[in-house]
Amino acid sequence: MHDELWSWNASDLAKAIRERRVSSREAVESAVARMEAVNPHLNAVVDPLPEAALSEARAADNALARGDAPGILHGVPVTVKINVDYAGRATTNGVRSQADLIAPEDGSVVRNLRAAGAIVIGRTNTPCYSMRWFTDNALHGATLNPHDKDITPGGSSGGAGSAAAAGIGTIAHGNDIGGSIRYPAYCCGVYGLRPSSGLLPSYNPSQLSERMIASQMMAVQGPLARSASDLSLGIEALSRHDPRDVWQVPAPNLTSPEMQKPCRVALFTDPEECAVDPEVAQAILLAAERLREAGYQVEEVPIPSISEAAHLWRMVMINEMRSGLLTQIEKNGDAAIRYAAEAFCEGVPELDRTGFLQALASRSTLLRDWQLLFETHPLVLTAVCWRKPYRVGTDQTNKTWFDRFFTELSPTTMPPILGLPGLSVPISIDGAGPLGVQLIANRFHDGRLLAAADAMERFGGTVPPIEPLH
Repeated sequence: MHDELWSWNASDLAKAIRERRVSSREAVESAVARMEAVNPHLNAVVDPLPEAALSEARAADNALARGDAPGILHGVPVTVKINVDYAGRATTNGVRSQADLIAPEDGSVVRNLRAAGAIVIGRTNTPCYSMRWFTDNALHGATLNPHDKDITPGGSSGGAGSAAAAGIGTIAHGNDIGGSIRYPAYCCGVYGLRPSSGLLPSYNPSQLSERMIASQMMAVQGPLARSASDLSLGIEALSRHDPRDVWQVPAPNLTSPEMQKPCRVALFTDPEECAVDPEVAQAILLAAERLREAGYQVEEVPIPSISEAAHLWRMVMINEMRSGLLTQIEKNGDAAIRYAAEAFCEGVPELDRTGFLQALASRSTLLRDWQLLFETHPLVLTAVCWRKPYRVGTDQTNKTWFDRFFTELSPTTMPPILGLPGLSVPISIDGAGPLGVQLIANRFHDGRLLAAADAMERFGGTVPPIEPLH
C-alpha cells in the first residue's frame, strides 16, 4: 500500500497521516519515488527538493508524536511553481538572468503551505517570464504533457499541470493572470481554480520592483489537483493572511449553505467570433447534464460579451507590458518569448495615458454587466478554450495566428480582467484526449465553483494519475 501513496489525493492522505495510519515519511518517500520515476520523461519539476522534503517529513512525524496540532495538509507532499519564493532557492521564472535570484525568505505561497503542514517536494516549470501558454524556456527546457508529448501542457503553469496529472505531489500550485492555471488544467485533464482577485496573498520577497497596477489587479495564486475536494484544501491552505500582500481581503465563508446549494447556471456554447471544436462543445453539454443531475438548473440565456472583456485584457496587458516588461523580455528573454511577445503586440494600438486610463475605467462597465447576470444565474458554464489543446510550438510558427489564438482563448482571459474566479473541470470523452470545461462565478463566490465541481465529480469520478506516454 505504501508504495502507492503517491496516487492518493490530498484529502485522504492528510486524514490517514492525522490518524497515524500512514506516516508523513512514507507519504513523501512514495511521492519522491514517483517524481524520480516519471519526471525524467516530463521535465515538470525543474528544482527537485527530495532531501529537504524528507527532512521535513521526519519533523512532521515527530510533531505528531509530540501531540502537536496538525495543519490541514500536515505531512502531505505538494509542488510549487518556480516563480514564487522558496527561501534559499532561485526564483528563476524560467529566465536565465534570474538563475541566481535567491529568495531571502519564503513568499506567501510557500509560507502558507508550510503553515498548513504541506511538504514541498519540488518546484515546477514555467515559460520564460511566465508569459506563454506553452511551457519551455532556455534555462530549464521544455515540459511535456503526460497525455501526449506533442500537445502543450499549457502555460504558464504547465509544469504544475503536468506534475498533477502524472501524480507528482497531491496538489500543484500555479498562478493565473490570463489563464495560467485553468489552461494547463484543461490541457492536462485535471482541476484548476483561479480564485477571485484578492482572495489569496501573493507576495514575493525577491521581487526587484512592484508590478504594474493592472498586473497587480489580475494576477492570482491557486491550486491544481486531481480532485475537486483537493482544490478546496488548497484554497484553505493558501488563503492564510499575509500582511505583506496589499490586495488580500478577509476570506469569505466559501462553505456557507448559500454557496453549497444548487443554483441557476447560464450555459454558453456558441461564440460568434470563432469555430468550436466538436469535442469541446460535447464536453460542455456533458458537464451541463452532470450539473442537472446534481440539481442545478442549467439553461441557455444571453450573457455579456466574453470577447469584449478578452479584448480589453489584451489591450490593457500589452500596453502595460510596453511600459517595462517588453524591455526586459528583449534584453533577457529567450528566443521563444521574444517571438511570442512581438506577436502579442502586433496589431494592438499603443495607448496614450488618457487612453490607458479610459481602458481601465471601462472595466467597471463590463463587470457591472456580469454582476447583473450573476444576480439571476450565479454560475456560468462555458469553455476554457474553444479549441482542443494546441500542438507544441504552435505559437512559434506564424505571428498572424495570434489574433485567432486570442479569440479561441477568450474564455480564459475574460475572468482576470474583471477579477472573477474561474474553475477548469476535467471532462473525459473517449478518444478526445484531455479536455475540460470552465465554471465562472461572481467575485468571492468561489465556494459556488467548488461546490459545483464537487457535484460534477460525484458523477464523473476523480482523475486517476496517468502514466506518461514516452
